[in-house]
Amino acid sequence: MSRNDKNMKPKIPIVDEGDNIIGYKDRDSVKKEDIYRVSALWITNSNGEILLAQRAFTKSHNPGKWGPSVAGTVEEGEDYKDNIVKEAEEEIGLKNIKPLTGPKIRRSGEYNYFGQWYLLEINKPIDEFIIDRREVESIKWFLKKDLLKEIENHPDKFLENMKQLVELFCK
Repeated sequence: MSRNDKNMKPKIPIVDEGDNIIGYKDRDSVKKEDIYRVSALWITNSNGEILLAQRAFTKSHNPGKWGPSVAGTVEEGEDYKDNIVKEAEEEIGLKNIKPLTGPKIRRSGEYNYFGQWYLLEINKPIDEFIIDRREVESIKWFLKKDLLKEIENHPDKFLENMKQLVELFCK
């Protein structure tokens, strides 16, 4: 399939418990028991701040919730790293990034996926990011202590695992 064919949506790889591709499906036909691949980017700066993105209110999963700087579902023909580099450019305008590979997680429940994390430190003012409003409502730099307090006081504003992610990545 050509990525230039706008009439066809890319398929996403379906994997087994070992993260081996066993087939491909249209995003809309993925069932709860299907395991897919997600990549995510944890961005910090030299001031010790964490960049979070608020998901667009039009998103089908967790609309309006604050989560990682960038995240995306891996598509056919991509590996995790290809996907995160593409998503970083599409969602917040970062080009030619060279993120470090972080931990890979396995989530099951409402969403069933392998998630490969990437890490990036960048010093960039908020107004220099180029946001795709179809994906991201807004972005903000947070200090760890302020973010943990905000998650504690308003957990419904964040993805359910944000506190654990902050503790994992900000030791």
